[in-house]
Amino acid sequence: MSPERREAWVESQGWRPLPFQREAWAAIAEGRSGLVHSSTGTGKTLAVWLGFLARAPQRPGLKAVWLTPLRSLAFDTQKALEQPLSAMGLDWTVALRTGDSSAYAKREQLKDVPDVLITTPESLSLLLSLRASARLFEGLEFIVADEWHELMGSKRGVLAELALARLRRLCPGAQTWGLSATLGNTEQAARVLMGAGGPDPTLVRGTTDKQIVIDSLLPETMREFPWAGHMGLKMLPRLMDELDAAESSLVFTNTRAQAEIWRQAICAQNPPWADRVALHHGSLDQEVRKLAEDGLKNGALKAVVCTSSLDLGVDFGPVDRVFQIGSPKGVARILQRAGRSGHRPGAPSRVTCLPTHAWELLDIAAVRRAAEAGRIEDRAEVTAPLDVLAQHLVTMALADGFRPEELLPEVRSAWSYRSLTERDWEWCLDFVSRGGESLRAYPEFRKVIVRDGIWRVEDKRIAQRHRMNIGVIVSEPAVSVRMGNGASLGTVEENFAAKLKPGQKFMFAGRALHMVRLKEMTLTVRPAKTAVGATPHWAGGRMPLSTELAATARETLEEVRQGELRGPELTLAAPIFRVQAKLSAIPGEGQLLVERIETKEGAHHFFFPIEGRLVHEGLAALFALRLARASPMTFSLSANDYGFELLTPQADFAPDESELRSLFSADRLAEDILESLNAAEMAKRQFREIARVAGLVFQGYPGQAKSARNVQASSGLLFDVFRKYDPGNPLLRQADEEVLSQRLEESRLAACLARLRASELLLTRPARPTPMSLPILADRLRQTVSTETPEDVLVRMMAALDEADT
Repeated sequence: MSPERREAWVESQGWRPLPFQREAWAAIAEGRSGLVHSSTGTGKTLAVWLGFLARAPQRPGLKAVWLTPLRSLAFDTQKALEQPLSAMGLDWTVALRTGDSSAYAKREQLKDVPDVLITTPESLSLLLSLRASARLFEGLEFIVADEWHELMGSKRGVLAELALARLRRLCPGAQTWGLSATLGNTEQAARVLMGAGGPDPTLVRGTTDKQIVIDSLLPETMREFPWAGHMGLKMLPRLMDELDAAESSLVFTNTRAQAEIWRQAICAQNPPWADRVALHHGSLDQEVRKLAEDGLKNGALKAVVCTSSLDLGVDFGPVDRVFQIGSPKGVARILQRAGRSGHRPGAPSRVTCLPTHAWELLDIAAVRRAAEAGRIEDRAEVTAPLDVLAQHLVTMALADGFRPEELLPEVRSAWSYRSLTERDWEWCLDFVSRGGESLRAYPEFRKVIVRDGIWRVEDKRIAQRHRMNIGVIVSEPAVSVRMGNGASLGTVEENFAAKLKPGQKFMFAGRALHMVRLKEMTLTVRPAKTAVGATPHWAGGRMPLSTELAATARETLEEVRQGELRGPELTLAAPIFRVQAKLSAIPGEGQLLVERIETKEGAHHFFFPIEGRLVHEGLAALFALRLARASPMTFSLSANDYGFELLTPQADFAPDESELRSLFSADRLAEDILESLNAAEMAKRQFREIARVAGLVFQGYPGQAKSARNVQASSGLLFDVFRKYDPGNPLLRQADEEVLSQRLEESRLAACLARLRASELLLTRPARPTPMSLPILADRLRQTVSTETPEDVLVRMMAALDEADT
């Protein structure tokens, strides 16, 4: 396909190439590699694909690998890549190889090699474990990492980096291009993609003038709107009107449980829509998700209620409206979701937010402000995870084997391992060949055998088990949900399934179900007549505000403190701010508000750093530890995105400003965090993930998955053995580091403490809970059993706040 034929084909489609697309075509023609960064729906795929086709070789064999983070993207990517091929008469095959591909299709691909292969990081690693991999990739010329922002900063991204390093060694001349949207640190992302010692990346920036509209559906007044966390169903009538007026809509929620509840509520409000409103989230069976995707494409569906499973570029054609239920939590997230509407070059993208409670009005105003300023979150890199490296070493030993002195430079060419020490490298080699210091007596951990200097896997059972468990995605142990006829609906977490009793009703996959039995990790169900029942819960549902959104929320509150209410959300929320200022204070930038309130429970201290839930949970535990050291006492802790509570039954507890400021010290910070949060137990749970990735724990064969209790017991036993007999084991160190960085956001917590040390302290003593403290109190009350329901308590407190505004 010559450049002239490319121009003719583009013209035949009625398109006009955008400047960034032409820039990418020119860079690819010159043999450069790099990253295309542009908004969702602006034509990034054509920017790299048509560039490659204009110089593509006319020889047999694999020419291009297209790496995608989600299997659900693969089919639509295949269609997009095939479109210009057929139009230009190029006799190329574009094949899919993901976890959804059949064993037959995979075997045929090795016999009749496709021209283009679309795959995921896990499937690519699996391919590289085959002895045929060197022959398969020997003529590769083009590699694309799609949605690179979704991979970077995760172990899946690290797995992809190692796979790319291997491909570059097999095919040194192959060009590598990444596609990304909604990313703050684009230069760093491009550098990570190229690898250490790789070529200087070319950064192609796409359209920056794409119109993004972030608006909201608001209640008429704040009088009956919740002041604390709810599912947001009070806004259902407003949403129904908007859905009715649109041809097709996506309704995004932040959790799978919330998606189940909202889909149920929409169908209950308008029963004729039951067949026209679908559900889409990661725990549903792939066929169930595909029905939803196909329904959007062919116009059969009115709406899909979904989670982040539809954030990325599955091609639906035009979607009229996109809605966000609750706080968007991050700038990149809302921009990504906005891009699902107007998913065509030149078309505006719009997302409409529905607050679930009053304080989310501030979140919406802040995210609009941040988006307009282009303040998008960075993706942090992951540094040398040894569990991923151990898995990769076995993968390489499965292929043609490896010589350590040849493989080490290749591994170090992956950006995340550029500073890998000789000590850690030697430990990994010892770990895969002898099981390390503690496990060398057990043959099952001696996976790699060394013969004539070449490291290979010779045991067929070890090879089979490794290939079946390649990858780094470690979710909570899941129970398969199946109808009596065997039809799969998806999965729920084992903890939820174990609490169900035969005959009990629950909602899942948009259906009312009865439990029949739970046996061997399979939950058999049958349809129920009524839609009343429990909704499954999944781990990870309480995501925090991002760093950028939290910072913008603080800036927005500063304007509110000065009396400036910009936008409809803040105008509507004026009564909240008025009451907050009357009872306590509104914290501005450079200020920390601490409220002390006395109730019959004791002394409450509410701190409002406005830094996100995870940081606040860490600060609450840290402050409680430091206060208890000075004066032994017991605290109850509660937190949300805006602040946290320390409650002690000692009613006379009232630290002064100097005592409070001592809590912000950076001295012994890491040690105090680990001590305050029972981090040893957290590290033990984190080790379960590391043990699975490193191959220490086998999760079972397909259809015979081990239970959560079994997996946790196995990894826990190994953790205890290492702690006792091999305390220097690097995997233990990694578990501690991951707890600090991922679960506790230590670096963000340390930055927050530094900010608090420089802040003015506002210490107030309101007579009752304020609009800022009430939501934190509500979270704790909902976990408390008493003769008075939490809802009764909250209604009474909210009535008192209403009185304060009169």
